[in-house]
Amino acid sequence: MAAKPEVEAAEALSVGELTGRIKDLLEGTFPALWVRGEVSNLRAQASGHCYFTLKDERAQISAVMFRGDAARSRVQLRDGQQLVAYGQVSVYEARGQYQLIVRAVVEDGAGRLQAEFERLKQQLAGEGLFAAENKVPLPAMPRTIGFITSPTGAAVQDFIRILERRGWSGHLVVLPVKVQGEGAAAEMVEMLELAQRLGVDGAAASGERKARKKKPAVPAESLFDLPLQAEEPLVPELAAPGVHFDLLVIGRGGGSLEDLWAFNEEPLVRAVAACRIPIISAVGHEIDFTLCDFAADVRAETPSAAAELISSEFLDGAGRAAVAAQRLDELATDTLERADDRLEAARNHLRLLSPTAQIEQAWLRLDDLGNQLGSALRQAVVRPREALAAARARLDRASPETRVRFESQRLLGLWKRLQAASPASVLNRGFAIVRDESGQPIARRAELAAGQAIHVEFADGAVNARAES
Repeated sequence: MAAKPEVEAAEALSVGELTGRIKDLLEGTFPALWVRGEVSNLRAQASGHCYFTLKDERAQISAVMFRGDAARSRVQLRDGQQLVAYGQVSVYEARGQYQLIVRAVVEDGAGRLQAEFERLKQQLAGEGLFAAENKVPLPAMPRTIGFITSPTGAAVQDFIRILERRGWSGHLVVLPVKVQGEGAAAEMVEMLELAQRLGVDGAAASGERKARKKKPAVPAESLFDLPLQAEEPLVPELAAPGVHFDLLVIGRGGGSLEDLWAFNEEPLVRAVAACRIPIISAVGHEIDFTLCDFAADVRAETPSAAAELISSEFLDGAGRAAVAAQRLDELATDTLERADDRLEAARNHLRLLSPTAQIEQAWLRLDDLGNQLGSALRQAVVRPREALAAARARLDRASPETRVRFESQRLLGLWKRLQAASPASVLNRGFAIVRDESGQPIARRAELAAGQAIHVEFADGAVNARAES
């Protein structure tokens, strides 16, 4: 029996409530999952969020990749792109639309490779192929290094340039192989086997990983006369029987997962794990990981990082050797200087004790005494002489003759001064003396009267005159 309309209306859900229930149902039913499809209707917002549709031949679903996830993604989204997206199913309640919140994307082919990578990694790890106890330490200062890589790639050039820049001394042999595409892994396995046949004694080549023996470190002093030498690429038919590798490096530059896949192939990974020579895996960039990285004794983020790792011990050893050489030189110089000082002191002491030195010292003492005697005699004569001269000087000053001579000179001086101030001296300098009729000098004009008779005296005579006004 159908419910009454008024009862149905009373129990009705709002649109928001219904959408919320649908959202809870979808998000609770579907955990995070991978979805394969083609990108269409891609819209990259200024905010950094990316909106697109993920579709196949049967259906489509709206998808959004928020800014943070889009920035971290190594895949550049584009329309028509086949990819595998990882995310959660969600509902955009404002539109009542379900969508996929995408957290990460990989190219469709890369997605299958990633799954294979994880499967093989788990399998080999379960076999103990990546166990730490099976790895051996690298030689501190390897003399000869084999680099299994492409001889034309940028990785080997960067590797050599860093070794040269850091002053590493030793031999580098490039073992040329393909590092990408069909047959690349097989070539690298073959080159690994060749390097071990050349670089390990037959007695040590038992094939068991745990039986591999650590090579003794090359003494630092034996490296200083070994120039860095990038040998001609070593190929099987040209391999010299005397080549011995202390360390191997296997790697290449960066690339996509497909480009690096040869380093994930099972035969090569097993060959790296079983290698009896210490080996470094240096594949791709810092964020790239391959199964060879887990199987090798040491992983370097890049080929350049491998070169820095190899040369770091050499730089440390060279630095310590330089410091030791300087210290040894300082000690030798100090020892020689102290020995020279002791020798000179002994010579001086011996010289003082010799008969010649004794005689020379006696002569010096005799000369010194003679000088002292002469000085005493001179003092005994000079002092009475000086006293006599002083007494004579006092007697001369007290005698009547000296006093008369002194007074005469004093009177002569006074007379000269008197002569300089006399009227005749004044007249001789061009002046004249005016006198009145009684002969008294007239010193001022006010003392004259008009018509008064005056007498003017010059140096060479006198004249009578009259004041007119």
